[in-house]
Amino acid sequence: MDGLADVEGAGGMFDGFEEFDIPTSGATIHGRRGGSGPPVLLLHGIPETHLMWHRVAPRLAENHSVVVTDLRGWGDSGKPPSSADHEPYSMRAIARDQVEVMRSLGYDRFDVVGHDRGARCAYRLALDAPDVVTRLAVLDVVPVGDVYNRADRAFSLSYWVWSFLAAPAPVPERFIDAAPAVLVDFMLDTWPEVKDAFPPEVRAAYHRQFSDPATVHAVCEEFRAAATLDYQQDEADRGKRRIECPVLFLWSRQGQVAKLYDDPLGIWRQWADDVRGEPVPVGHFIPEEAPEETARQLLDFLT
Repeated sequence: MDGLADVEGAGGMFDGFEEFDIPTSGATIHGRRGGSGPPVLLLHGIPETHLMWHRVAPRLAENHSVVVTDLRGWGDSGKPPSSADHEPYSMRAIARDQVEVMRSLGYDRFDVVGHDRGARCAYRLALDAPDVVTRLAVLDVVPVGDVYNRADRAFSLSYWVWSFLAAPAPVPERFIDAAPAVLVDFMLDTWPEVKDAFPPEVRAAYHRQFSDPATVHAVCEEFRAAATLDYQQDEADRGKRRIECPVLFLWSRQGQVAKLYDDPLGIWRQWADDVRGEPVPVGHFIPEEAPEETARQLLDFLT
């Protein structure tokens, strides 16, 4: 399991939520469910697991049925073999897992909230399954097609993690396996503005998953898929398919999205008709740095 016994004992994390491991057609997905009301799925980013929602999910569960999962390849979810084209770790494949999980739990239509990598899964899910996603919230990303099309010197220096993790196997895997905490701590220490956003037990859980070579390989495969299949699928959809549901976009006022893009909200308006959003005065890890503001924004949007 995810090694959370100490975390839960110390702080009642996810109190009232039930754990599950649900097999899908491509993997087994680990997660938790709690609350009652309209269903909402919360998806995590890098270098996190579903734990990143530990301050937000209980608040949403007061009037929603909240599901939090580890994406395929992450945390305690399955890590299926990849392929030469990286398809098993494309966002399209990862999104299929989430639809199957929600259907297994009895939810045919639901809201989706994603941060970072989870946001990429979330918007791909909304494009591929418009009959499933009722509302979409994306946190601190723009679509991967726009990322690569707008990439420049500033991007290459600030988002070097994208190129590093997408490098041919086994180069990044070997480097990370030699010192997994170095990469995790770099992200957790340099990307946020709120430096105490990660309780020691939660940081340790993020360290643990990157100490697993299978997880590290899966993460690298996901970034390789981003540079190939995810990009190609975004470009195939550009101007032809749009996100049909309402969209909330929140981004870090101090983060790289704000620095790299003059009008990130305008980028999302090229993909959907009903888009609202605003910057949040914290760093990249919005739900962990500003959980009360995140919950407030989500409750206003999802209600």
